[in-house]
Amino acid sequence: MKSNSKLSPFGNLKDDIPASIVVFLVAVPLCLGIALASGAPLLSGLISGVIGGIIVGVLSGSSLGVSGPAAGLAVIVLNAITELGGFEIFLVAVILAGIIQIIMGFAKAGIIAYFFPSSVIHGMLAGIGVIIILKQIPHAFGYDGVPEGSLAFQQADGNTTFDGLISMFGNISPGVLMVAGLSLLILITWDTKFIKKFKFTKLIQGPLVAVVVGILLSKVFESIPSLTISAEHLVNVPVPDSISGFIGSFASPNFSALANPAVYVTAVVIAVVASLETLLCVEATDKQDKLKRITPTNRELKAQGVGNILAGFVGGLPLTQVIVRSSANQQSGGKTKASTIMHGILLLISIIAIPKVLNMVPLGVLAAILLMVGYKLANISLFKRIYNEGLGQFIPFVITILGIVLTDLLTGIALGMFVATFIILRNNYRIPFNMHREELEGKDLIRILLSEDVTFLNKATILKSLEQIPNNSHVEIDATNTRFMHFDVLEIIENFVKSCTYRDIEIDVINLYENKQKLPIQHLKLANGSE
Repeated sequence: MKSNSKLSPFGNLKDDIPASIVVFLVAVPLCLGIALASGAPLLSGLISGVIGGIIVGVLSGSSLGVSGPAAGLAVIVLNAITELGGFEIFLVAVILAGIIQIIMGFAKAGIIAYFFPSSVIHGMLAGIGVIIILKQIPHAFGYDGVPEGSLAFQQADGNTTFDGLISMFGNISPGVLMVAGLSLLILITWDTKFIKKFKFTKLIQGPLVAVVVGILLSKVFESIPSLTISAEHLVNVPVPDSISGFIGSFASPNFSALANPAVYVTAVVIAVVASLETLLCVEATDKQDKLKRITPTNRELKAQGVGNILAGFVGGLPLTQVIVRSSANQQSGGKTKASTIMHGILLLISIIAIPKVLNMVPLGVLAAILLMVGYKLANISLFKRIYNEGLGQFIPFVITILGIVLTDLLTGIALGMFVATFIILRNNYRIPFNMHREELEGKDLIRILLSEDVTFLNKATILKSLEQIPNNSHVEIDATNTRFMHFDVLEIIENFVKSCTYRDIEIDVINLYENKQKLPIQHLKLANGSE
């Protein structure tokens, strides 16, 4: 009971409130940038950030996960808006996608999350960390050629991530660079053990200090022409005239589009991709949780479905649980879902009440915050730990990172999964048994000790090994440790036993039929001589 009270949303506000402020600061440019990259109204990204924080935050069972518009959906959204003929038609597809996600939740499709190897999940975290660093360095130098939130290697401007790194040297803004550098220094200092000793650092987080200092510096730089930070290097939140004007700017779905078959196809694509990204993020966020809490994945799909239905009705982008904001939440000391919900409330208040204040924040400050998030996701100690776990873990980990950096999130994960699966299949192919050979009374004595699980993947290895046993040998096949044996492998062994008669091989089979759970009934009968 005591443990539950400690983890209640109202029992950790001293940790959750500061974390929510950091997540809010990270979320603002990402929501705007993803909306811009999606070819949608800027307000649509912020609307989804609010819904993801408040509505999904309340309904979700995730303690640290944060939901909002996702970079992985930006290309899908951009193409869909163009192909369907307008944003209002696209919103209908978002509503249908939400309905599909709720159905998936009730159908218990959330189990998919548990089929991703830890090497791929860690690779996803590190890969996103690396790509955040590569994408944010240009923003820190004052080159904003690509919107915040873009994670794809092939950018919307036709260039690649590496092109952006090269282009920034010809577009350096000294004021932005100074603000970003000072902000990074503040964040690093705030993260040292010495500063953490002071109690005020628990409530006043480094990112908030960096933002305040960044705003003040940008105001000072207005009187220094060479350091002046232009409007394009500042946050750009739409400024409503009033609350009624804010509500009036919401887009509404055009339900006449229900007669268009393409809307349903788009809905299925959004539902599948958004659900996959959410489940991957859930798995990754749970691995980052120091308390090792487990998110109920089917409940998460239902929460995301409700969020997307609401987003479709009020003009928001499709949303998923997102790893950058979730990681920022965890890294900033968030303990419960209260930090997620409060970040959504802060988003709502800010875009209604203080958008002009937000628009004073230099993008260089936010780049510094994201650089710290990226570094913590892809720190050197993680690479060392995965390497020490063996090449079977390290190779899929590295392939996932390279795939994410050089393509996009889902492609990188798919490559990592392919390599991890290949390694699993290769190991299954190579290690179905141990074989020992010695000499006994002038004959070769070959002992074959079968492993715990002998699957159909082992057929080729076992068949080849039995065929290579020389005639006039003594063979012992021991299945004492075997818990499961596939029908095909059993058939191979039985055929070998029959062939021993004309090959002059003495054969002893130990405990092949003893465990009735591992063999089909018809073969138990055969072993007992009833067939």
